Amino acid sequence: MSINESFANALPVHDAEVLTGKGNLAHIVLDGQVYTLRITKAGKLILTK
Repeated sequence: MSINESFANALPVHDAEVLTGKGNLAHIVLDGQVYTLRITKAGKLILTK
């Protein structure tokens, strides 16, 4: 088992496209604060408050 496989098995894994409903934006709430998860055209993830 590789280090990446061990790491992935130790944490929950969430597909960004599922979180965004196959779009490119999702809101994530933590302690009453709303964050925006954005998938860029280049396929990168940006999380902003």
